[in-house]
Amino acid sequence: METLQTVKRLTDVKFVVIQGAGNTFCAGDDITEMIKWGDDEHGESTQGANGVMRRIRVYQDMANLLEELDKITICAVDGIAVGGGLEITMASDFVIATERAIWGMPEVDSGITPGWGGTTRMSRYIGKRRTKEVNIIGALLPAQKAEEWGLWNRVVPVENLETEVESLLEVLRVKNQQAVRQLKYIINRGCETDLYTAQGFEMLSGGLSGAVNGFWEVADADKGSGVSNFTEKGGLWKKRRSLAKSFWAD
Repeated sequence: METLQTVKRLTDVKFVVIQGAGNTFCAGDDITEMIKWGDDEHGESTQGANGVMRRIRVYQDMANLLEELDKITICAVDGIAVGGGLEITMASDFVIATERAIWGMPEVDSGITPGWGGTTRMSRYIGKRRTKEVNIIGALLPAQKAEEWGLWNRVVPVENLETEVESLLEVLRVKNQQAVRQLKYIINRGCETDLYTAQGFEMLSGGLSGAVNGFWEVADADKGSGVSNFTEKGGLWKKRRSLAKSFWAD
């Protein structure tokens, strides 16, 4: 979480690549430690289910922070991506995996359920029926299926993973980065709301695009005079406030 907060504050960082060590991308939580989640620092079980819920809220906050970064995030997946590891990929923008990568949500066979995307983000990517299949059966699935289902973007030979990531970065680096940030934002927010609200995001993004490309002037806009008048307590601000301050206030 602290690392993501640091990355969030950095304006010179435009891209983040996430990868694992060795032959494992990420296998998620250590399930043997989960029995301690409800314990205090002395090992006394004082919080119970609430302690578990608090831990999951931290994970959800972390996934949301990752998803909402104003940078493009790329997961380079080799080997195992299950549980929390798979949930990391779903909170990222692009996923490139090797042919030997496997994925799944095996929590069900330990009597637990996912906490930060395994049912929620997954169903938004691949639909309700397939999300039930992944979570209730708990199988470990090949990378190709994730690509076919639209959960991941590309599957490449093991030796090509680094090259493919660099090729994607080469394409992304030449983009208008402001446009990229806007696209990420409106796509993430738009898919979670109704069509008309999403179209509102598109319209406002179009206006912002016009402004940052030089077409910022609007004939009946203040062009900053409203703010400067407030600062100076000028005539424009005084007139507006005198007319509005007590209007229909009775």
